[in-house]
Amino acid sequence: MSNYNDRIEYAADNTKIIRFPKQKLSTFGQTNIKYYMVTEPIYGEFEATDAETIVRQGYVIAEKPRIITPYYMSRLEGFSSEAKNYFSKIGQLYGADSPGIYYSYSNQSKNLSILSECIESVVDKLNEEIEGKAENLSAIIVGQDDLWDVSLLKFIYELTQSSLYNNLNQFEAMGLLNIDSSGIPNDARLIIEELFEKLARGKITPGILKKELQHWGLFEIYQDRFFAALQSGK
Repeated sequence: MSNYNDRIEYAADNTKIIRFPKQKLSTFGQTNIKYYMVTEPIYGEFEATDAETIVRQGYVIAEKPRIITPYYMSRLEGFSSEAKNYFSKIGQLYGADSPGIYYSYSNQSKNLSILSECIESVVDKLNEEIEGKAENLSAIIVGQDDLWDVSLLKFIYELTQSSLYNNLNQFEAMGLLNIDSSGIPNDARLIIEELFEKLARGKITPGILKKELQHWGLFEIYQDRFFAALQSGK
């Protein structure tokens, strides 16, 4: 399989999520998911060896989901012009202020073990260990050794899909999906207030709040308060 895209597709198609976390992603806070990525060593394809299994342990850190709009996404840094055109088309189709949920993740790899056992045996033992420790936020994934991060991304995608309905309902119940006359979701207004409080306590730099205001096109509206906060912090 010389084509890299074909290899990625193969890795995704052959990823098996053996165990999902028993809890969904939190709607109003960070979620830390411990994962066990189980693979057969890639060198096993080229040389005859006794049964070996590689286990990678780590954490997927899911930040608190945010409510955003196509307008907000179009003003974020780090996206290509093609991506921004896509956000623009979404805005034209559904409205620039139509709310959606934005998820962000990071991966913290912890350790790697090579075990002289077959995958089935390792998976069984991991399941027993997780059950014994009552780890409700643990997952077991069987993936491809050379593209295990692709397997991890597939897990993240499916975890997000399984949590979306619950997160959406909770946001709606709290009225956080409602859009004000300026086209800003209630959730975004609350986040801005939280950032002002953090700035006053010295928990964040002014640039973080300024960027958030600029992304929503609100800096001019809040600028007097922003500069007053800078003065009071001196």
